[in-house]
Formats: sequence, C-alpha cells, structure tokens
Amino acid sequence: MTNRCFISINLPEKVILEIVKIQKQLEKENLFVGKFTEPENLHLTLKFLGEVDEDKIEDIKERLGKIKSKSFETELGECGFFDNRKSKRFPKKFIIWIHLTNCENLQKEVDKALSGLFEKEKRFMSHLTITRVKKIKDKIKLIEFLNKIKTRGIKFNVDKFYLMESKLSKKGSEYSVIEEFILEN
Repeated sequence: MTNRCFISINLPEKVILEIVKIQKQLEKENLFVGKFTEPENLHLTLKFLGEVDEDKIEDIKERLGKIKSKSFETELGECGFFDNRKSKRFPKKFIIWIHLTNCENLQKEVDKALSGLFEKEKRFMSHLTITRVKKIKDKIKLIEFLNKIKTRGIKFNVDKFYLMESKLSKKGSEYSVIEEFILEN
C-alpha cells in the first residue's frame, strides 16, 4: 500500500485569516477563473514525496526526527504567480502564491535527512499556493493587482514541521498529519 505524502510547515490561524482576506480581494477583482486553496489546506510544502510505500514511512519518520534545526521566525511576503503553461507536469496552469521568508534552511535539512531516499529539490521557492488559476481574463491587470497586495508583515514562529498524507477525493485534497517534528528552541 502507498501513501501520497509531503513534508510541510502548517500555518497558525492568524496567517490563514490574512490569506483568506487576500483570496477574497482576488475573488472580488474577478480577473481569472480558478480554485482557491481551502483555508484548512493552506500550508508550505517543504518537500513533496509523492506515492510512498507504507514500509518506507517509518524510515522517513526516523530520518526526519534526527533533524536538529532551531525554531525560526518567518513572515508573509509578496504575492506572485507561476506560469506553468509550458510545463509537461502542469500544463496550462497558473498558480498564485504568497512568499514565506526564512524557510530555505529547514528545507535543505529535510533534503539532507532524506538523501538516498528522494531526489534533492532542484529549485525550492518558499511559497504558499493560494489559488490555482484555470483561465486569466486580464493578465496585465492581474499582475498589477498582485503587485499591490500587501500582507501586513505578519510574522510567526516555526517551531515544528510535519510529515503529511494527502488523500484525493471528489471534494479535493484532504490532508492529515502522519507525524509532527519539534524544532529546537
């Protein structure tokens, strides 16, 4: 049996509420057709593992448990978008995101811990996916609007990260925690 897994930083309520406000602003502007990430599914993916055999989960948990990184502060940054229209993996998709600062070191530690089991990330960009866009009505106006969005400098302390499972259903993705890992103070 396999589990669809990823490693994440989950968000506190105040961050989720700020992102929901931004999503509502985007919706009101009516510049695209797409799907907003549900509040309960907002997170930062440090590493997507994909389909993982059940018997590998214990090894992954053990390796991640050995990470000795310190807790750190992160902050919501600018908004932007990825244009994956030319990608073979994500054709014709735009993703609107918000940058999350200072997460690169933890991501490198995760990569190091899982070395030999999973490929290293080639281009990690610390971002929260807030919308998956199917069709843009006015790309110029959308870019201008994204450049104007301010996230009010909301900061929070990252003192843990998670091994998560993702189950796909007709309603969308449903995430559950497999294991929580505490960072040092």
